[in-house]
Amino acid sequence: MITPEILHQLATIVGAEYLSTSQEIITENSQDALKQVFPAEAVVFPRTAEEIAGIMRLANEHKFYVTARGGGVGYVGSAVPIRGGIVLATKRMNQILEIRKDDLLAVVEPAVTNYDLQKAVEAQGLFYPPDPSSWKESFIGGNIALNAGGPHCVKYGNTKQFVLGLDFVTPTGEIVQAGGRTPKNATGFNLAGLMIGSEGMLGIITRAILRLIPLPETRKTALAIFASAQDACNCVAGFTEAGILPVALELLDRASINAIEDYEPSGMPRNAGALLIIEVDGLKETVAREAEIMRELCHKHHAIEYREAVTDAEVDGIWEVRRKMSPAVKRTGAVKINHDIVIPRSRIPEMLAFLEGVSQRYGFPIPTFGHAGDGNLHTNVMLPNNDAETKHVGAKAVREIFEKTVSLGGTLSGEHGVGYAKAPFLDVALSAPTIAVMQAIKHALDPNGILNPGKVFEAPFAADEMDFLTSDFPCC
Repeated sequence: MITPEILHQLATIVGAEYLSTSQEIITENSQDALKQVFPAEAVVFPRTAEEIAGIMRLANEHKFYVTARGGGVGYVGSAVPIRGGIVLATKRMNQILEIRKDDLLAVVEPAVTNYDLQKAVEAQGLFYPPDPSSWKESFIGGNIALNAGGPHCVKYGNTKQFVLGLDFVTPTGEIVQAGGRTPKNATGFNLAGLMIGSEGMLGIITRAILRLIPLPETRKTALAIFASAQDACNCVAGFTEAGILPVALELLDRASINAIEDYEPSGMPRNAGALLIIEVDGLKETVAREAEIMRELCHKHHAIEYREAVTDAEVDGIWEVRRKMSPAVKRTGAVKINHDIVIPRSRIPEMLAFLEGVSQRYGFPIPTFGHAGDGNLHTNVMLPNNDAETKHVGAKAVREIFEKTVSLGGTLSGEHGVGYAKAPFLDVALSAPTIAVMQAIKHALDPNGILNPGKVFEAPFAADEMDFLTSDFPCC
């Protein structure tokens, strides 16, 4: 319980104006894109690492829970205060501290949005590739905590490939500097790597040093429609065989295409098996050559329609098809259970066929789309209502999907993380010894268990006890 004395001490650390017990502020900061509210008792808005360290020391002294929050657009409840306590909102730590073109790096605070960083480095002829679809709202700190990806990570990799160094505050209130400003660093343990994907359970990020690359000279974007998902996946394999690594390679299945046509007709054939959005980047002469091969590959693999963008407006039109997915999918059911499985690319056709079978067996649609280039698929189990029996059936379908995913050599999450939403299924993907190692690391850094409890291996609910709700944010 957060006592008046604790509130007084928190106000002393951050300033009274940056401590709130307003129900409106608490509600706003006690949920994410799942829209499930687990109210904290107070919200603090620190500005410095030193303030965060003071908060964590106080939390250890009085044994209250702390949940760090970034942009609040996660899909699995990683930043939701399941067990109460306080929310530590990082939104005031929003400065881009440095952009160094000569060293190809940026130094940022955790609440800089992905969008603001992208635009700032682009103005200097540089590029930061990780680009989750929530890029305008999501914070870099949250991107790191979840190892976020996005459509353009096929060629360049997820967030972890672009983190050089991190400053973070441990659960017990120490300020740690990990990594540094150099792309090579073999000095000691990779503590920055330990923080990436840790979902705010091992520490609170206060500063990040990020690797940048030169901005590609040009891009070429195309949309190809195929009669079958197998043809589309054969085309994906064809890029690898041709020695081409697209910067983006997005797939929409038949259910997704029809969801878009129901939502806002785009002239796509409803009997199509799959759609690919393909983008290559680089030097002009390289892109011209790869675009020609791209065109040939799509026709070789029986594309029934091929659209290659010439103008910026046409490029935007192609990507608009992808951006329509989230609002279109929301219309196919009352409740959306969204997950981001990842499998070897070669197993995508088998997975899509399995999902179609699950859909037919249970009687609700499962529109699936995602990053075909790296096997990261977003499955959307669309339930007709939120009653107990329907949720039970939905959870059963999700477990079947996860078990099939693992049997194909995949895992439960490519970029969203585990949070509390996937925690009931963690045993499907990870062995007991693996989970025990994770728990040991957590206990070593957080002996009192106060930082972001109830996540990953601390499942607070059974799968069918959760009130799955449709997200308002675009997915991935």
